[in-house]
Amino acid sequence: MEKIRYFDHAATTYVKDEVLKEMIPYFGLNYGNPSSIYGIGRHNKMAIDKAREQVARAINAKPREIYFTGCGSESDNLAIKGIAYANRNRGNHIITSKIEHHAVIDSCKSLEKEGFRVTYLNVDKDRTYNLGRIRK
Repeated sequence: MEKIRYFDHAATTYVKDEVLKEMIPYFGLNYGNPSSIYGIGRHNKMAIDKAREQVARAINAKPREIYFTGCGSESDNLAIKGIAYANRNRGNHIITSKIEHHAVIDSCKSLEKEGFRVTYLNVDKDRTYNLGRIRK
């Protein structure tokens, strides 16, 4: 059978074998809600906390700084709105580009409705920014 090659990892990607191996128990046997009080849930909460610690250690962060989300759009929304709200007292101007993923654009448009000012930058034909034009 010919191997199929998929190059668009923007929307989805394969799961590495070592990750799949670690996750298999949670896809079949230990599928409980980690926020629940029953046994499987408590076990899964401990597994998530352990994973959070491992990720934090790998990138020299604190476990409380690690958030797991369900998808890239959720991550974009959390990051953009989180930074905007946390720093509102320092200003309310957000700069992004017109070619961002819709999750970024949607988060910025939502923040505009709440009084944030958003500048949507044009990009050049090679998808870069002209810094001289931005400074103006």
